[in-house]
Amino acid sequence: MIDYVFRKINQIMNQEFLQKIYKKHQGTSAYPSTSEICNLTTKVLLILFPEQTKHRIDSVSKVEQQLLDIESELARQLDIMSDLLPSPSTKLCKEFINQLPLIHDQLTADIEAILAGDPAAKDEYEVVRAYPGFYAIAFYRIAHALLQLQIPLIPRVITEFAHSKTGIDIHPGAVIEPGFFIDHGTGIVIGETCIIGKNVKIYQGVTLGALSVAKDLANTKRHPTIEENVVIYANATILGGETVIGKNSIIGGNVWLTRSTDPDSVIYHNPSVKIKETEHTHS
Repeated sequence: MIDYVFRKINQIMNQEFLQKIYKKHQGTSAYPSTSEICNLTTKVLLILFPEQTKHRIDSVSKVEQQLLDIESELARQLDIMSDLLPSPSTKLCKEFINQLPLIHDQLTADIEAILAGDPAAKDEYEVVRAYPGFYAIAFYRIAHALLQLQIPLIPRVITEFAHSKTGIDIHPGAVIEPGFFIDHGTGIVIGETCIIGKNVKIYQGVTLGALSVAKDLANTKRHPTIEENVVIYANATILGGETVIGKNSIIGGNVWLTRSTDPDSVIYHNPSVKIKETEHTHS
């Protein structure tokens, strides 16, 4: 009798759970799948920088056709979420395609910064093919262009995909000028309202974050501004929307900053290191 009662309770609970999941599926807004979004982003990158693939386009007309195919595929994805768009998908797609020359120029400047700043970088092919920093920046720049068109969700999916591949977390809302160099990269976090000037170089483990995660600050500038020609070394943490790192500054490794610095500053962490000397007994 007790077993029968438990079976009945489990059946009721299972039915409640099944109904709950069913209702979630009925109420979910339609979006393109993550794989569709990321595959299309990869296609954009492969056209702009074919170093990533063995495939080569053998005529200008075929380049144009490939871009038209990307425009068509993006329109198909946006049509799935048409109720959430600020304007018709065809208009948004054309505006995005028109941004590709600028994206290409920005990424070319990023490659040049990597080549100039990293003695280990041999040529453009190596940077495009093997540098996780370039990969993360490329996906960010594509996502940022889509976010500027007020397209929801897709930009965040793009940068989170790059985050999963590289360990570099760049919010698509950040504003990053050309000549951006991420060296090594693992563990870097760049928040939504960050502003980063031209020719900035940052190393692994750097956090450009917010002082507070309070929800009522969602529409305010929460993350720092990094002016041009700044170098930020490994594991430095810079927080706060009012924090400005002046141009030509150097921020040393493991520094924790929540206030602004003047241009041409050198900020460093001064740890106390004590080495215990072992006494040796001589016989």
